[in-house]
Amino acid sequence: MKTKRDQQLLNIMSRNPDNWKGVFYFNRKDPRLVVPKQIPSMGWTLNFASPYSWITLIGIILIIIASSYFL
Repeated sequence: MKTKRDQQLLNIMSRNPDNWKGVFYFNRKDPRLVVPKQIPSMGWTLNFASPYSWITLIGIILIIIASSYFL
């Protein structure tokens, strides 16, 4: 379980403007796959520095292609 201090550090990382490239979040030190957007009320985004985000994104695209092909 993450401590309150760990959670605060992760929140500080996600609010740092240097980790944002436009609307995309890139931070290799952040272990999270999904992070809150710069304006938290706008939702969540992927951490594109993580290879798991690319695997997730490719998986979603493949599911969409497969469902349109088989339907």
